[in-house]
Amino acid sequence: MGRVIPLFLDCDPGIDDALALGWLFCQDDVEILGLAASGGNVSTDQVVTNTLGWLQLAGRTEIPVHPGAQHPLAGVSEYAEETHGDTGAGYAQLPTGGTTADALSAAEAWVLAAQAHPGELIGVVTGPSTNLALALELEPLLPQLLKRLFIMGGAFNYRGNTRPTTEWNISYDPEAAKAVLDAFGEATHLPVIGPIEATETVALTPARLEQMLAGPAVPQWSAWLTQLAEALRFYFEFHESDGHGHLAHVHDPYVTAAAILWARSQRESSSPAEGADADSSAHQTHGIIPWAQKTAIAAVDVELTGTLTRGETVADWLGRWGRVPNAEIIRSLDAEAFLEHLTNTLRKGPV
Repeated sequence: MGRVIPLFLDCDPGIDDALALGWLFCQDDVEILGLAASGGNVSTDQVVTNTLGWLQLAGRTEIPVHPGAQHPLAGVSEYAEETHGDTGAGYAQLPTGGTTADALSAAEAWVLAAQAHPGELIGVVTGPSTNLALALELEPLLPQLLKRLFIMGGAFNYRGNTRPTTEWNISYDPEAAKAVLDAFGEATHLPVIGPIEATETVALTPARLEQMLAGPAVPQWSAWLTQLAEALRFYFEFHESDGHGHLAHVHDPYVTAAAILWARSQRESSSPAEGADADSSAHQTHGIIPWAQKTAIAAVDVELTGTLTRGETVADWLGRWGRVPNAEIIRSLDAEAFLEHLTNTLRKGPV
């Protein structure tokens, strides 16, 4: 195995966040330096409990979990229990009491991870951007310290999944999202945004879940997958009640996997002999982001004051603002190829 990829993940498990964690557990060249437990889907305290539970179930308790901010930068919290269940884990029953969270806050952990791996750290945000915005206050040079930032969030010229025009992660803390996007426009590699018009195409079905569950009968991983299935059972029911059918839009694992495979491609292009084998399903149509069929570079901002549109992500596709682009936005992706990869990865389990 070649050099490891250092990763810091800011998440709010959350059911599709749990899928992203499961995918990461199966990557033997990724060093998860820390997990920021962000309030969003449920309260910060419950997210900490959930994150610790998924780690304990997987036997990965060495990964530190850092408590995130209790509330958005402005205003009070609104949670998504109707989407993820009262505990944020659907019907899953996660172990409790085995481990505790790290004393270091999520914002401080972001900074220390970036300073320890300057120019190498991959940052992934699959929840609200609150912790990263607070980290920027502590260390304004974060955009230069990270190798690249990947964000699951936003809805561009597309219906929202929270309010009519807004996506959940951005809507939960619009001020934080704006602060992050404003700052990371100065990064060497522009941040990558996976918005819902792209990630909603990654629709997991009960049939695919059955394929995942049919993997090698390693007891610990089987137990993890069993609880994942219970979480997804709730997610299927929610999506059906919301008019999408008996399936689940799993946004977070795609953005997480795209980040890691992008980092691998960068590593392999500079040191071909050192990299892990590339996944054959992750063909890059434009040589940009794995599984992406089309991306676009644009200036992006977040609406903060609109009475009907607060939290909406707006991209200046035609350059009307005259601003320098600050993000690369995934416009479409090969969802079938990624779902096949996700299914095979989780069925096989950790190496």
